[in-house]
Amino acid sequence: MNDRTRLARKRPNLQLRSVVLEAVRSFFLEQGFLEVQTPLRAPAPLPELHIDAVPADGWFLLPSPEPFMKRLLAAGYDKIFQISPAFRRNETGRLHHSEYTLLEWYRSHEDYGALQEDCRRLLSHVCRRTGRSGGFTHQGRRLEPEANWERLTVKEAFARFAGWTPDSNPDPFLFSRDLVEKIEPRLGFPAPCILLDYPAQQAALARIKKSDPSVAERFELYWAGIELANGFSELTDAREQRRRFERVLEERAGQGALSYPMPERFLQSLEDLPPSAGIALGMDRLVMILADARSLDEVVAFPPDDEDLSPASDLRC
Repeated sequence: MNDRTRLARKRPNLQLRSVVLEAVRSFFLEQGFLEVQTPLRAPAPLPELHIDAVPADGWFLLPSPEPFMKRLLAAGYDKIFQISPAFRRNETGRLHHSEYTLLEWYRSHEDYGALQEDCRRLLSHVCRRTGRSGGFTHQGRRLEPEANWERLTVKEAFARFAGWTPDSNPDPFLFSRDLVEKIEPRLGFPAPCILLDYPAQQAALARIKKSDPSVAERFELYWAGIELANGFSELTDAREQRRRFERVLEERAGQGALSYPMPERFLQSLEDLPPSAGIALGMDRLVMILADARSLDEVVAFPPDDEDLSPASDLRC
């Protein structure tokens, strides 16, 4: 299939994408958020065990604008958002691209509860703007954005769907396998679902919950069995954050993963970071759900592997 034909078929989805982007931007501006732009590269990404940044001329393309946006919070900014390209090495598939678009927003002097309410109001706003507030179908399943959202703790979800309850430091392979295979496919039907309070060891940048130190104040937003967003109350203790980064870097070295320097400027900024909460939402996945598309390839003009893209009737799983 030639470029002209393939891109013509994508026009309705790209038009929808434009409406979604405008709706997201209008939502945050109406709420008094400041839109910001931050660099796409940095000398050091924030170390996470299972996320590989893309090397770029001695620096790294960032998987998220998080380090720079938190530095803005530390400098006294209050409510900020950004719609930004982001990058992950070796990401490919129906729900994963090595280059993608993130919506990220932060609130100072708030916790993850405020972000959960933001998510509800944001999706309601976007669905109204796109004519989907009354419900729509995604891949044969009815979705209802205005129905009652389900809120499940991680412990409740694992007990219900996986038959066991994780402690503060569950086996990472077992936890990840059961989350992906047994829990995620059941979440977000017909309304979105908030999965919250992850095990303490599953939240490298989140604050530990005072009322239950076995979990962190982290949540993920699911809709149609797809993870849309990951948010948390921010860890503001620079010493504890350094200890967590050191542990992650040691584990990455043991796995033979890409080595990173310590993000010193970021750690320094934590000394001035007020209590805050932040979240990243995958824009491509949101458009995919609203467009009733099966793959991210269908809702971006040029997928990262565009030169080898198969015809639309033969999309990869």
